[in-house]
Amino acid sequence: MSIKEKITSLLFSPKPKKTAEGEEELPQTWAEETAEPPVTGILDQSLLELPAEHPINRLYDQRRKEHGYLPSPRICLDEDGVLPEEMVLKERNRLQTILKGACLARMKEARGKDQVKKKKEEAQEGPPVLEAKPFFFLSADKLFAWMIVFPPVGEGAELTRELIYQAMITQGISYGVDTKLVDRLPRDDRRYFTLFLVAKGKPAFDGKNGNIVDNFPRVIERILEVDEYDQVDYTALNLIRNVKQGQEICRLIKPTEGEPGRTVLDQEVPAKSGKSVPLPQGKNTEISEDGLSLLASIAGHVEFSGRSFQVKPVMDIPGNVDFSTGNITFLGDVNVHGDVLSGFSVRAMGNIHVDGAIEAGCSVEAGGDLVVVKGILGDGSTVVRAQRCVFSKYVENSTIYVRENLQTDCIINGNVYCDGEVQVRSGRGCIMGGRVWAAKLVSAQSVGSQSECKTAIALGGLPCTNFEREVVSQELRDLEIEMEKLEAQLDSPVKASLLGKLRMKMSVSELKLRQMEDDLMDIKLELNEKNDGRLECGIAYPGTELTFGDEVLRLRQESRQCIAKLLYGEIVLM
Repeated sequence: MSIKEKITSLLFSPKPKKTAEGEEELPQTWAEETAEPPVTGILDQSLLELPAEHPINRLYDQRRKEHGYLPSPRICLDEDGVLPEEMVLKERNRLQTILKGACLARMKEARGKDQVKKKKEEAQEGPPVLEAKPFFFLSADKLFAWMIVFPPVGEGAELTRELIYQAMITQGISYGVDTKLVDRLPRDDRRYFTLFLVAKGKPAFDGKNGNIVDNFPRVIERILEVDEYDQVDYTALNLIRNVKQGQEICRLIKPTEGEPGRTVLDQEVPAKSGKSVPLPQGKNTEISEDGLSLLASIAGHVEFSGRSFQVKPVMDIPGNVDFSTGNITFLGDVNVHGDVLSGFSVRAMGNIHVDGAIEAGCSVEAGGDLVVVKGILGDGSTVVRAQRCVFSKYVENSTIYVRENLQTDCIINGNVYCDGEVQVRSGRGCIMGGRVWAAKLVSAQSVGSQSECKTAIALGGLPCTNFEREVVSQELRDLEIEMEKLEAQLDSPVKASLLGKLRMKMSVSELKLRQMEDDLMDIKLELNEKNDGRLECGIAYPGTELTFGDEVLRLRQESRQCIAKLLYGEIVLM
């Protein structure tokens, strides 16, 4: 309806009729305009639904009786839909309680002035005189201020710009005021009984914590990928991360300062600054002059030790380990670009990478991972140890000691002690002859052979600890044999000196053996209760012997796609 039509309706419309309750009945045009629009779509969570008996409706009815047309009350916290939903839902409950109290106070104020006036002028009748009154509602964090204006009563003054600003000064609202809204509000049709967001504060922003950007991975994934031909490229493991001297290992991102905020009451909201983090400096590393980079002080292999980056020196052997190099003992990592020839040994505190093969009669010990691209070809006396994982093309006639996992294409007449898993799935994927003892899992395509060669698979327990016990026991037997030979010789000062040294070695070996046996006895019951070892194979041939602790099962016939486990004290093939 246009303004002209509204004026015409006010001037020429019939007088309102009295209802049964004594209230005036509004003309049809007013009733249509003041009626609430039908609710459609999704309910607005920021819109406060007021019951009919709410005090604001009484004030609204009184104003409507005095001045006719008046838009219905609308209490909406987030008219533009930009405020956080959690905050709006939280403030709705507060607003409902506070608004009810403010409306009751306004009604009480009007009644109080009316009673005083009647006492002074008993003969005079008429409504009390109250000017328009802005009411402010502040969010719990004082970052938002809403305003609702109660209309004047009687001949009271209408809403003005000065009245709003004076009320703001009284409430202390002085920051983030929407001046455009305040300037136009006195002329707005919905200036009364409508909630407006009249001021916005500035939220505080906490600073970001410092961060470390790594140029080298902290965890090296030891996963072998099998190609479409069921082959594994053992040269593509890249377990050694080479770094040059002065090269950046990681970089520090400094923390940022917090940005304080401001409430609508012009009070500062403090902000927290980000926390700094130290550079993970370890051995053979240094911090740059600007303090933002961790640099390698030597060339070598980068490794993360759990708390810091460290650079281990790398020994690079361009050819074979033979008479030109001698036996290798190194505190860092070793790269052998050829073979480890018969009779030679390689020992390293870090990783060992052999591009060729390990031949018969060799001894190789790695404090980390061992990678043998072409395989391990022994003669029964070859011993290979690794404190982490072993990756090899094949294992033949060798003793393998590995603390974590072993992955290879085939094992032939090998003695394997593994505290983790033995994976023989790529390539031929066969275990033929020898003994494989794994604490957790043995997985292979085939176990044994059609010729029924004896192949032993042991599961559970502590394979590496038992291997060490066997080694110490063998040393003790060798010392006893040497002692017998020495005692058969004629007495001499040299004999007495050698006997003293041998007795000292035997005492140390006996002490080690006794300690290992005590440790094994302490945890034997716990290991028997777990029984988490398992064999998975595509085919198991007759002649295969399965061992779980004291339980032994010898296969008499061929089994395909089988899983062997220990259930209720018995070995079960599934």
